[in-house]
Amino acid sequence: MNRVVVTGIGMVSPLASNVNDTWNQLLQSKSGINTITSFNTDDLNVKIAGQIPSSEEKFGFNADNFVEPKDQRKIDDFILYAIAAADQAIKDSDIGNLDEEASKKAGVLIGSGIGGLQSIAKANETLTEKGPKRMSPFFIPSCLINLASGQISIKHNLKGPNHSVVTACSTGAHAIGDAARIIKSGEADIMVAGGSEAAVCRLGVAGFAAARALSTNFNDFPEKASRPWDKRRDGFVMGEGAGVVVLENYENAKKRGAKIYSEILGYGLSGDAYHITAPASDGNGGYRCMEAALKNGKINKDEVSYINAHGTSTPLGDEIELNSVSKLFSNNIKEISMSSTKSSIGHLLGAAGAVEAIFCILSTYHDIVPPTLNLEEPCQDPLEIDLVPNQAKDKKVNIALSNSFGFGGTNASIVVGKVK
Repeated sequence: MNRVVVTGIGMVSPLASNVNDTWNQLLQSKSGINTITSFNTDDLNVKIAGQIPSSEEKFGFNADNFVEPKDQRKIDDFILYAIAAADQAIKDSDIGNLDEEASKKAGVLIGSGIGGLQSIAKANETLTEKGPKRMSPFFIPSCLINLASGQISIKHNLKGPNHSVVTACSTGAHAIGDAARIIKSGEADIMVAGGSEAAVCRLGVAGFAAARALSTNFNDFPEKASRPWDKRRDGFVMGEGAGVVVLENYENAKKRGAKIYSEILGYGLSGDAYHITAPASDGNGGYRCMEAALKNGKINKDEVSYINAHGTSTPLGDEIELNSVSKLFSNNIKEISMSSTKSSIGHLLGAAGAVEAIFCILSTYHDIVPPTLNLEEPCQDPLEIDLVPNQAKDKKVNIALSNSFGFGGTNASIVVGKVK
């Protein structure tokens, strides 16, 4: 089986339009959550989200840098963000222009939890108000989830496996894990993998609010709303963006002298078989998922020093995950640091697992762990595990684990580590 390493990373987040600025903001305990201004929220009980900063803002996103203005109206924002993150990752990896044979061994696997929700909502308005003759011929390809992979494949001439995955909040993690498996099996040498989401729109917010999943108590203090493991947490905060990595066969990367961030060591999957939105109270699904990832990578529990938790800031889920982690790592729980970066950027849904995997990759690369913001009154007292409250922490991180658990009981865990 081939070893798989990360040679490029790209990101668009509520904190910034690229990886470096996002990472620096994250380590400075900044929040990317603010008041929604892009649509009317007067009749909604949720008025906050983690939104991509505009080109006029500091660290803002300029779509023109990635897609021609005339083509932007042909794609939903989730595809736009995926293209931007992929462009960054491919440039960072310095794989260059692939020849015909190399391009056949280079693929794409980008997922999304919801896809073109904004485009669907707008198209429905057009159909209702103006009739079918005013429908855009680009409507369907603008919102299909696999078109993120398709557009990236076309733009960068990647002729290997062209795939996509949809597993709600686990999407980004499953995409990276599945892409790593493709390289391990020899079906590809390079995979561009990750997740993207752009569901912060009136329809998306109203839908999650109706499910009573979102925070409603901090509309006047948006940066305080996402507070994993804090006693005052009352739901997650929606976010948008994309995270993409370039995965590569280790021998190929070493041969061309590539910069290697980390190695994909393990990947685990499981299903709760319990409820469409709630995790089982015993946390068995998450427990088995983490256990499977460690087993897949032949990693001892005491080798893990950092966990980027799913940690969405929901009253139910946070404590269940905390208990599962405490149970699995009972023998070395006091040596582990675990944080939830959703406290800073919100829940990026289908992009969350990819963005958080990148944070784990950077933790192993720089030996620092990002903080959990707004952790003022922990839900458990005393706490055996370090939840990295409010400030980043210098720490030797040889191996890190990232958890993503999604609606429908779909779970994914990825283990990354320094290359030996």
